[in-house]
Amino acid sequence: MGRRVVALSAEDDEIELVAAMDHVDHPLAGRDAGDVAGVGKLGVAVSADWPGPVPNRPVPVVIDFSLPVAIDGCVDACVRNHFPLVVATTGLESAHQERLMDASKSIPIVWAPSMSLAVNLSMKVTQQITSALRDVAGGLDIEIIERHHRFKADAPSGTALRFGELISQRLIDDAGDSAAIESVHGREGHTGQRTRREIGYHAVRVGDNPGEHTIVFGMLGETIEVNVAASNRDCYAAGAIAAARWLMTATDDGREPGMYDMFDVLGMSE
Repeated sequence: MGRRVVALSAEDDEIELVAAMDHVDHPLAGRDAGDVAGVGKLGVAVSADWPGPVPNRPVPVVIDFSLPVAIDGCVDACVRNHFPLVVATTGLESAHQERLMDASKSIPIVWAPSMSLAVNLSMKVTQQITSALRDVAGGLDIEIIERHHRFKADAPSGTALRFGELISQRLIDDAGDSAAIESVHGREGHTGQRTRREIGYHAVRVGDNPGEHTIVFGMLGETIEVNVAASNRDCYAAGAIAAARWLMTATDDGREPGMYDMFDVLGMSE
Protein backbone atom coordinates (compact mmCIF):
# COMPACT_ATOMS: atom_id res chain seq x y z
CA MET A 1 0.00 0.00 0.00
CA GLY A 2 2.86 2.39 0.71
CA ARG A 3 4.15 1.90 -2.83
CA ARG A 4 0.74 2.67 -4.31
CA VAL A 5 0.39 5.81 -2.17
CA VAL A 6 3.80 6.95 -3.42
CA ALA A 7 2.94 6.10 -7.02
CA LEU A 8 -0.42 7.91 -7.03
CA SER A 9 1.07 10.88 -5.20
CA ALA A 10 3.74 11.18 -7.89
CA GLU A 11 0.97 11.51 -10.51
CA ASP A 12 -0.69 14.40 -8.67
CA ASP A 13 0.78 17.84 -9.38
CA GLU A 14 -0.74 19.24 -6.18
CA ILE A 15 1.00 16.75 -3.90
CA GLU A 16 4.67 16.69 -2.97
CA LEU A 17 6.14 13.61 -1.34
CA VAL A 18 8.48 14.74 1.44
CA ALA A 19 9.18 11.46 3.27
CA ALA A 20 8.71 7.71 2.95
CA MET A 21 8.89 5.93 6.27
CA ASP A 22 9.57 2.30 7.11
CA HIS A 23 11.30 0.15 9.71
CA VAL A 24 14.98 0.87 10.22
CA ASP A 25 15.89 -2.71 9.21
CA HIS A 26 13.68 -2.81 6.12
CA PRO A 27 15.66 -4.21 3.15
CA LEU A 28 14.63 -1.22 0.99
CA ALA A 29 15.91 1.37 3.49
CA GLY A 30 17.95 4.00 1.69
CA ARG A 31 16.40 3.31 -1.71
CA ASP A 32 14.61 6.08 -3.57
CA ALA A 33 10.90 5.79 -2.81
CA GLY A 34 9.99 6.50 -6.43
CA ASP A 35 12.20 3.67 -7.67
CA VAL A 36 10.65 1.34 -5.08
CA ALA A 37 7.15 2.35 -6.26
CA GLY A 38 8.12 1.92 -9.92
CA VAL A 39 7.63 5.55 -10.96
CA GLY A 40 11.25 6.71 -11.22
CA LYS A 41 13.38 8.72 -8.85
CA LEU A 42 11.60 11.27 -6.65
CA GLY A 43 14.55 12.35 -4.53
CA VAL A 44 13.06 10.91 -1.34
CA ALA A 45 14.76 7.96 0.30
CA VAL A 46 12.96 5.27 2.31
CA SER A 47 13.99 6.03 5.88
CA ALA A 48 13.15 5.41 9.53
CA ASP A 49 14.00 9.03 10.43
CA TRP A 50 10.99 11.28 10.89
CA PRO A 51 11.26 14.71 9.25
CA GLY A 52 10.41 17.79 11.25
CA PRO A 53 8.40 20.85 10.23
CA VAL A 54 10.08 23.02 7.59
CA PRO A 55 9.86 26.81 8.10
CA ASN A 56 7.71 28.63 5.53
CA ARG A 57 6.39 25.34 4.13
CA PRO A 58 2.95 23.75 4.59
CA VAL A 59 2.70 21.27 7.44
CA PRO A 60 2.94 17.79 5.91
CA VAL A 61 0.13 15.27 6.33
CA VAL A 62 1.11 11.71 7.30
CA ILE A 63 -0.59 8.67 5.75
CA ASP A 64 -0.08 5.56 7.88
CA PHE A 65 -0.61 2.35 5.91
CA SER A 66 1.44 -0.06 8.02
CA LEU A 67 0.85 -2.55 10.83
CA PRO A 68 -0.68 -2.20 14.31
CA VAL A 69 2.75 -2.69 15.89
CA ALA A 70 3.94 0.55 14.23
CA ILE A 71 0.99 2.80 14.99
CA ASP A 72 2.13 4.07 18.40
CA GLY A 73 5.46 5.34 17.04
CA CYS A 74 3.69 7.02 14.15
CA VAL A 75 1.17 8.73 16.41
CA ASP A 76 3.91 9.89 18.80
CA ALA A 77 5.86 11.47 15.92
CA CYS A 78 2.77 13.21 14.55
CA VAL A 79 1.80 14.63 17.94
CA ARG A 80 5.38 15.75 18.56
CA ASN A 81 5.57 17.57 15.21
CA HIS A 82 1.89 18.62 15.02
CA PHE A 83 1.39 16.68 11.78
CA PRO A 84 -2.19 15.88 10.71
CA LEU A 85 -2.60 12.12 10.32
CA VAL A 86 -4.54 9.72 8.11
CA VAL A 87 -4.75 6.26 9.69
CA ALA A 88 -5.44 3.54 7.11
CA THR A 89 -3.90 0.70 9.13
CA THR A 90 -6.34 -2.09 9.99
CA GLY A 91 -6.49 -4.61 12.84
CA LEU A 92 -5.98 -2.03 15.58
CA GLU A 93 -6.58 -3.21 19.15
CA SER A 94 -8.51 -1.21 21.75
CA ALA A 95 -5.27 0.20 23.21
CA HIS A 96 -4.28 1.56 19.79
CA GLN A 97 -7.72 3.08 19.36
CA GLU A 98 -7.52 4.75 22.75
CA ARG A 99 -4.11 6.18 21.80
CA LEU A 100 -5.59 7.61 18.62
CA MET A 101 -8.48 9.19 20.50
CA ASP A 102 -6.04 10.77 22.94
CA ALA A 103 -3.86 12.07 20.08
CA SER A 104 -6.90 13.60 18.37
CA LYS A 105 -7.02 16.12 21.19
CA SER A 106 -3.77 17.57 19.80
CA ILE A 107 -3.93 16.95 16.03
CA PRO A 108 -6.62 16.33 13.39
CA ILE A 109 -6.88 12.63 12.51
CA VAL A 110 -8.85 10.84 9.80
CA TRP A 111 -9.32 7.22 10.84
CA ALA A 112 -11.42 4.63 9.02
CA PRO A 113 -11.26 0.84 8.61
CA SER A 114 -11.44 1.35 4.83
CA MET A 115 -10.17 4.25 2.76
CA SER A 116 -12.23 3.18 -0.25
CA LEU A 117 -14.67 5.89 -1.32
CA ALA A 118 -17.04 3.24 -2.73
CA VAL A 119 -16.99 1.29 0.54
CA ASN A 120 -17.84 4.37 2.58
CA LEU A 121 -20.65 5.34 0.22
CA SER A 122 -21.95 1.76 0.53
CA MET A 123 -21.87 2.09 4.31
CA LYS A 124 -24.12 5.12 4.09
CA VAL A 125 -26.51 3.19 1.80
CA THR A 126 -26.69 0.26 4.23
CA GLN A 127 -27.56 2.65 7.06
CA GLN A 128 -30.45 4.03 5.00
CA ILE A 129 -31.69 0.54 4.11
CA THR A 130 -31.55 -0.55 7.75
CA SER A 131 -33.48 2.49 8.95
CA ALA A 132 -36.16 1.95 6.30
CA LEU A 133 -36.61 -1.80 6.90
CA ARG A 134 -35.81 -2.36 10.58
CA ASP A 135 -39.49 -2.75 11.48
CA VAL A 136 -40.61 -4.54 8.32
CA ALA A 137 -43.35 -7.13 8.81
CA GLY A 138 -41.84 -10.60 9.09
CA GLY A 139 -38.46 -9.31 10.25
CA LEU A 140 -35.18 -8.25 8.66
CA ASP A 141 -32.17 -10.63 8.52
CA ILE A 142 -28.73 -9.11 7.96
CA GLU A 143 -25.63 -11.06 6.97
CA ILE A 144 -22.19 -9.67 6.08
CA ILE A 145 -19.93 -11.66 3.77
CA GLU A 146 -16.38 -10.46 3.20
CA ARG A 147 -13.72 -11.83 0.85
CA HIS A 148 -10.01 -11.03 1.02
CA HIS A 149 -6.66 -12.41 -0.12
CA ARG A 150 -5.14 -15.43 1.54
CA PHE A 151 -2.49 -13.31 3.31
CA LYS A 152 -4.92 -11.22 5.39
CA ALA A 153 -4.25 -11.83 9.07
CA ASP A 154 -7.47 -10.63 10.73
CA ALA A 155 -11.05 -11.86 10.36
CA PRO A 156 -13.64 -10.56 10.02
CA SER A 157 -12.16 -7.54 8.29
CA GLY A 158 -12.25 -4.20 10.02
CA THR A 159 -14.48 -2.99 7.21
CA ALA A 160 -16.99 -5.80 7.80
CA LEU A 161 -17.07 -4.98 11.50
CA ARG A 162 -17.60 -1.29 10.70
CA PHE A 163 -20.52 -2.19 8.42
CA GLY A 164 -21.97 -4.17 11.33
CA GLU A 165 -21.40 -1.37 13.82
CA LEU A 166 -23.16 1.18 11.63
CA ILE A 167 -26.05 -1.20 10.95
CA SER A 168 -26.35 -2.04 14.66
CA GLN A 169 -26.71 1.64 15.49
CA ARG A 170 -29.76 1.78 13.21
CA LEU A 171 -31.21 -1.40 14.69
CA ILE A 172 -31.19 -0.13 18.26
CA ASP A 173 -34.76 0.14 19.49
CA ASP A 174 -36.33 3.21 21.06
CA ALA A 175 -35.16 2.08 24.49
CA GLY A 176 -31.55 2.06 23.31
CA ASP A 177 -31.19 -1.67 23.89
CA SER A 178 -28.05 -2.17 21.81
CA ALA A 179 -26.98 -5.19 23.88
CA ALA A 180 -29.81 -7.17 22.29
CA ILE A 181 -28.01 -7.11 18.91
CA GLU A 182 -25.79 -10.19 18.69
CA SER A 183 -22.81 -10.78 16.40
CA VAL A 184 -22.65 -14.33 15.02
CA HIS A 185 -19.38 -15.34 13.37
CA GLY A 186 -20.13 -18.18 10.98
CA ARG A 187 -22.49 -21.05 11.74
CA GLU A 188 -21.94 -24.74 12.31
CA GLY A 189 -23.99 -27.65 13.62
CA HIS A 190 -27.50 -27.47 14.99
CA THR A 191 -27.70 -23.72 15.59
CA GLY A 192 -31.45 -23.48 15.88
CA GLN A 193 -33.65 -20.87 14.27
CA ARG A 194 -32.08 -17.55 13.42
CA THR A 195 -32.98 -14.84 15.92
CA ARG A 196 -34.47 -11.49 14.97
CA ARG A 197 -31.64 -9.51 16.59
CA GLU A 198 -28.42 -10.89 15.16
CA ILE A 199 -25.93 -9.95 12.45
CA GLY A 200 -24.00 -12.77 10.81
CA TYR A 201 -20.36 -12.38 9.70
CA HIS A 202 -18.66 -14.70 7.21
CA ALA A 203 -14.98 -14.36 6.22
CA VAL A 204 -13.67 -15.88 2.97
CA ARG A 205 -9.93 -15.98 2.20
CA VAL A 206 -9.07 -16.68 -1.44
CA GLY A 207 -6.15 -15.95 -3.77
CA ASP A 208 -5.24 -12.30 -4.17
CA ASN A 209 -8.69 -10.76 -3.70
CA PRO A 210 -8.00 -7.14 -2.61
CA GLY A 211 -11.35 -6.83 -0.83
CA GLU A 212 -15.05 -7.46 -1.36
CA HIS A 213 -18.03 -6.99 0.94
CA THR A 214 -21.62 -8.08 0.46
CA ILE A 215 -24.33 -6.97 2.86
CA VAL A 216 -27.45 -9.13 2.60
CA PHE A 217 -30.81 -7.80 3.79
CA GLY A 218 -33.21 -10.74 3.84
CA MET A 219 -36.97 -10.41 4.23
CA LEU A 220 -39.84 -12.82 3.69
CA GLY A 221 -40.36 -12.82 -0.07
CA GLU A 222 -37.49 -10.57 -1.18
CA THR A 223 -33.83 -9.76 -0.66
CA ILE A 224 -31.56 -6.74 -1.10
CA GLU A 225 -27.79 -7.16 -1.53
CA VAL A 226 -25.27 -4.33 -1.43
CA ASN A 227 -21.98 -5.45 -2.95
CA VAL A 228 -18.80 -3.41 -3.15
CA ALA A 229 -15.60 -4.92 -4.56
CA ALA A 230 -12.11 -3.64 -5.27
CA SER A 231 -10.39 -4.76 -8.47
CA ASN A 232 -7.01 -3.56 -7.20
CA ARG A 233 -5.54 -1.74 -4.21
CA ASP A 234 -5.40 1.69 -5.82
CA CYS A 235 -8.86 2.53 -4.47
CA TYR A 236 -7.50 2.37 -0.92
CA ALA A 237 -4.46 4.50 -1.78
CA ALA A 238 -6.61 7.03 -3.66
CA GLY A 239 -9.00 7.28 -0.72
CA ALA A 240 -6.14 7.84 1.71
CA ILE A 241 -4.78 10.60 -0.51
CA ALA A 242 -8.25 12.15 -0.70
CA ALA A 243 -8.36 12.13 3.10
CA ALA A 244 -4.91 13.72 3.28
CA ARG A 245 -5.96 16.39 0.78
CA TRP A 246 -9.06 17.08 2.91
CA LEU A 247 -6.87 17.45 5.99
CA MET A 248 -4.53 19.80 4.12
CA THR A 249 -7.44 22.05 3.24
CA ALA A 250 -8.94 21.70 6.69
CA THR A 251 -5.62 22.57 8.33
CA ASP A 252 -5.22 25.70 6.19
CA ASP A 253 -8.72 26.73 7.24
CA GLY A 254 -7.86 26.30 10.90
CA ARG A 255 -9.51 22.92 11.46
CA GLU A 256 -9.51 22.06 15.13
CA PRO A 257 -7.83 18.87 16.32
CA GLY A 258 -10.27 15.99 16.45
CA MET A 259 -11.21 12.55 15.20
CA TYR A 260 -12.69 12.45 11.71
CA ASP A 261 -13.70 9.64 9.36
CA MET A 262 -14.33 9.14 5.65
CA PHE A 263 -17.91 10.34 6.04
CA ASP A 264 -16.40 13.73 6.94
CA VAL A 265 -14.07 13.58 3.94
CA LEU A 266 -17.02 12.80 1.64
CA GLY A 267 -19.26 15.42 3.22
CA MET A 268 -21.74 12.81 4.43
CA SER A 269 -21.56 13.27 8.19
CA GLU A 270 -24.90 13.62 9.91
